[in-house]
Parts: sequence; structure tokens; C-alpha cells
Amino acid sequence: MTSSPIPAARSQYLLDLLAQVPDPRKKRGRRHPLAGLLAVGIAAVIAGSKSFAAIGQWAADAGPEVLAALGAIRGAADESTFRRAFALVSPDVLDRVLGAWLWTRAVRAGYVMTVKANMPTLYKQLKKLPWAAVPAVSAVSTGHGRRARRTIKAALAPAWIEFHGAAQVAQLRRTVTKKDKKTVEVVYLITSDRDADPATLAAWVRSHWEI
Repeated sequence: MTSSPIPAARSQYLLDLLAQVPDPRKKRGRRHPLAGLLAVGIAAVIAGSKSFAAIGQWAADAGPEVLAALGAIRGAADESTFRRAFALVSPDVLDRVLGAWLWTRAVRAGYVMTVKANMPTLYKQLKKLPWAAVPAVSAVSTGHGRRARRTIKAALAPAWIEFHGAAQVAQLRRTVTKKDKKTVEVVYLITSDRDADPATLAAWVRSHWEI
């Protein structure tokens, strides 16, 4: 049986992101969920597959447990199904999703996951945490005619967080003022790094905020 090159926590996060990708296929005849097809294809490429034929073979060899973990609940798809799915999906959308996910693979052999409003259930759960009681760390930057204040609060991950190894959660608020116009964005983080302080978490996220 082929083992998945994607750890369980990251595969779930990848599926959550891929679930936001619009499915361009006709409803009639759909057998495999799009997120599962894309996740299996990505896993196969990470494992060394260099063609759609190789992706189809990797999927056929993966086994039901690996496929289920990657969201392929109906089993392995064939080469032509992978080819059609990747050909129809918007490359720009897929690129943004992969960029966000690959970043989580690059932090200290662990992960930092960014949770935005496009993951509504998890976002609402994190928003309900008692952030008002958590101390904040703020930093201000200026340039290009704008002023940005980033405020971050970090706390121990609650028990209901399902990502394996989750150690901390954080709230990151960015307030940007430009030409007297103010915009506010709030995102949440889940990280396996139990030692990172709020300032370190903010530094990790800053250059990747637009993902």
C-alpha cells in the first residue's frame, strides 16, 4: 500500500482549502468530489508522479485508508478523470490554494495554518474564544502612503481543535489606514509550535497575509 506524503493535519487543511475551489464540471456524471481529486493529484505529484498516467497509478496503489484521508471517498479515479479535473479548474485559484497550503509545510517541520472567513465554521468557532481576556502585542509599519497596525493575541489551543499536534491558536488583526480610509481584517492561526511567542507568529504571517 502506498503511504500518503501528506500528514493528516495538513491533508485536512488542504481539503478545507480545496473545498473552496469552484467545481467547473457538469453535475451529471460526477462521481468523485473535486477536492478529493485535486488532493490525490497533489499527493501523487509530491510522491514523484510526473504525468496523469502516473497520478492514476499512484491513486490505484494508494489503498482505501490513504484515499479516504485525502478526501477520495469513492476510491481511486482513473487517469482521464484527473486529467479533466485539472484541465477545468481555474489555475489562478488553484495556485492561491497551493500557495497557502505549501506555506504551512515550510514552518519549522511543523505548521502554521491561517483561518480566514472562507472557512466559516472554523472561523466562527475561533472567533468565539474569549480574546478580550488575552494580552495583545502590536506593531505599526508605514510606507507607500499607508499605515498598518498588526495586533496579535495567542492562547493555548482548545481541546476541540481537531488538527493533530495543535498547540496554540492566535487572533491577528490588521488595520490599514490610507488616504483617510481605514480597513480592518481579522484572521486566526492554528500552530503546532508551542514555543512561538505572539511576535514570532506575527512575523511568520506578515509576508504571507495576502495568500
